[in-house]
Amino acid sequence: MNEVGRRKKQVTIVALVTALCLLGDSMLYITLPIFYEQVGLQSLWEVGLLLSINRFVRIPMNPLVGFMYRKFQLKTGLYIAVVLAVITTVGYGIGTGLFIWVLLRLLWGIAWSFLRLGGFFTILHASTDRNRGENMGRYNGLYRLGSLGGMIGGGVLVSMIGFQPTVIAFGLSMVIGIPLVYKGITKNPSQNLVVTPEITPKKKVFFGLTCKAITTITSGMILAFLIQGMFNSSISLVMVMHFGEEISLYRWTIGITALAGTLQGVRWLWEPYLAVRLGRVSDGEQGRLPLFLLALVVSAMGFVFIPIPLPLAIWLGMILFVMAASTTLTTLVDALTSDEAQGQDANRLMTIYSVFLDLGAAMGPLVSYFLFSIGGTVVHVFNGAAVVFMMLFVYWSAIYFQTKKEQHKASINV
Repeated sequence: MNEVGRRKKQVTIVALVTALCLLGDSMLYITLPIFYEQVGLQSLWEVGLLLSINRFVRIPMNPLVGFMYRKFQLKTGLYIAVVLAVITTVGYGIGTGLFIWVLLRLLWGIAWSFLRLGGFFTILHASTDRNRGENMGRYNGLYRLGSLGGMIGGGVLVSMIGFQPTVIAFGLSMVIGIPLVYKGITKNPSQNLVVTPEITPKKKVFFGLTCKAITTITSGMILAFLIQGMFNSSISLVMVMHFGEEISLYRWTIGITALAGTLQGVRWLWEPYLAVRLGRVSDGEQGRLPLFLLALVVSAMGFVFIPIPLPLAIWLGMILFVMAASTTLTTLVDALTSDEAQGQDANRLMTIYSVFLDLGAAMGPLVSYFLFSIGGTVVHVFNGAAVVFMMLFVYWSAIYFQTKKEQHKASINV
């Protein structure tokens, strides 16, 4: 196997290890609201707390994990992540009471920080300008298979063997991640993986980052807020508003929550293929921005139509287009940020990026439901989001045309 193939294999292995570790966490989103009394919880607000607290702990933990990755090998961090994932997931099956579960969810948040930053650093090490988007798409697409397996497989297994046996089985299966890391990840020191030559001082703007880097980080936070936070947390609410709590398809009656989960599952099914293809296209001569700008426009239009009552088939088709645009945006903003990591302190940049991604994703549901609680309608919230998408489009269009202008001048000078 040549060097390019070997590095691509490392990205695949880290993505699959991450997918394994996601099984238990993803399963909780569909099972814990139903079986919370079995684990000693008293009310649904405790469920909401537990499903969100892991995001908030990552905000202060990401800088610490990034610092730790400077000091030891990448595979050491992945070992820590797998061990924590095993402990927390098995703990879901034997721990009871709110206090124990808060500790377990905090530990899972730390595990995810190691996994996510480890994935970013692996991609930086494994990629060049010709395949960085493809590798980012491969990583994002493959690790989401863990979410798919956790939700669908978890839901089926819980109905067959119960909640506790299922999460314990998931937790024990994650042990497979240890030999995968041992065999598949080289012993490159993390310092060599994540730190590249510093940029010139005159280009530094904030925390040693360039203006362009700050732009990509901010855009990533906004997109995480809109897609991972607002859209994912409120789409079932919109569906209930349009179609009621149940819909009839031919002779079948389907609950809206089940349909919303199926839609999310469809996205995770296509991501291993679509994200890789999108990343590969963005590595080409035209670059990432044309596709990124198109996805922003599609998202803006989709968010305008989401609150509008339409026939079910048309509305679902439109949602699938929005979700495809979301795959495009998340893949490309990750790749754009990774591009900016070349030539400066990549550890610092990707750590800060992870912090702001988690902040955006955590704030999305809170802000959305706060607006709903003070009288905001779905139309107001989603139309406001569409305006934000268009603001990003205008800003990135200016960057695109400025870049084209500079490239044209450089070609003339040559």
